Amino acid sequence: MRRNPRDLQRYNASERANHWAVGWLFLGVMLSGLAFFHPALFPLTMFFGGPTWARILHPYIGVGMALLFTIMALRFWRLNVIEPVDVDWLRNVGKMVDGDDHDMPAQGKYNGGQKVLFWALVVCMVVMLITGIPMWRAWFTFPVGVVRVASLLHAIAGIGMILLIVMHAYAAIWTRGTIRAMFYGTVTRAWAKQHHRNWYRKMTGDES
Repeated sequence: MRRNPRDLQRYNASERANHWAVGWLFLGVMLSGLAFFHPALFPLTMFFGGPTWARILHPYIGVGMALLFTIMALRFWRLNVIEPVDVDWLRNVGKMVDGDDHDMPAQGKYNGGQKVLFWALVVCMVVMLITGIPMWRAWFTFPVGVVRVASLLHAIAGIGMILLIVMHAYAAIWTRGTIRAMFYGTVTRAWAKQHHRNWYRKMTGDES
């Protein structure tokens, strides 16, 4: 696809590769995890060569996802620090949902909703990583009570992460012009000015 040379660079190739690697690993850990969450979902083990391999691979895929997610979080955490203008944006999020977003508070590279999503994902990832250790019986031995509590918290964090990722994907598709940033790395100037005005001003020097 031909791109306009005036488009703004939002993500470089390394950042996009990091994002997609986390996305694919999330898909693997989600399917292998859901397979053991409920008997109706057990057939999902077929994607991993059967239940034995699904059980073996799940924690390794999870560790890989956690490592790459950590790299991604370290790249972007400073840009996701919540500021007063983000709280103001969140108070007006109803306008955004109704499509009346032209007088929303000017945002930097990420808006208040994206920042809340970012930190919620960080919390879920930390909980899943910590609780996953007692559950990994091939390498660790913990009391049964600890394993049971860890399993419950692991499942809650996992469901939370699935819902957050669904919300993330829906918002990227719903806001036209957003998803191309993760395919090509660029966005149009009009998109940047409408959704992330302060970031647009920083990138272009245009104070209009």
